[in-house]
Amino acid sequence: MSLACAIRAERGGFRIDVSFESPARIVGIQGASGAGKTTLLHAVAGLIPVEHARVAVDQAVLVETDKALNPPVHARRIGYVFQDARLFPHLSVADNIAYGRRFAAGAVDMNPVIERLGIGHLMGRWTRNLSGGEARRIAIARALAADPRLLLLDEPFSGLDADRRADLIPWLVALTQDIRTTVLVVSHDAADLEALGADRIVMAGGRISPDRRP
Repeated sequence: MSLACAIRAERGGFRIDVSFESPARIVGIQGASGAGKTTLLHAVAGLIPVEHARVAVDQAVLVETDKALNPPVHARRIGYVFQDARLFPHLSVADNIAYGRRFAAGAVDMNPVIERLGIGHLMGRWTRNLSGGEARRIAIARALAADPRLLLLDEPFSGLDADRRADLIPWLVALTQDIRTTVLVVSHDAADLEALGADRIVMAGGRISPDRRP
């Protein structure tokens, strides 16, 4: 697996200019609050305008604005899990996951993902009755239901206590070993990225740190 990403964008007067390549299955962007991590994810996902964007996974180019390859959000084959999960409260867990399938290019067997994430017993529940850790796992499953080549995770452990964080990390690690999806995860916490086995890249002031590493 490999990920190549180059983004130039400006949002609210804050500019990001980022370019990196990584051979890892999980790539972690580390940085303090205000470093531009979430803005980077928004640009990759197509949620904000960009001056330039090129995103490729295993040589498959998903976005390349210089060559007029700039598909809409739902057609990028890029999944996004926001910090607050953003599940639909009027739908059951099963229906939330089914919503993600609408954007898949073909049939997706979600049973292995559901089993790996340990959420089978939650299918009939309303999302408003989920714990924080359960909601994160459902959001990940919904994003994977669209069969993305790249999965974006924005502070996936934020707001979780130590026990729920310790539960979610091994699920994520095991899941990436099962699926053909590269993961780009942002976090302010180096320990979380280390626990995921991520290739860590440091971001500050909208740019990649010169030495890349913490």
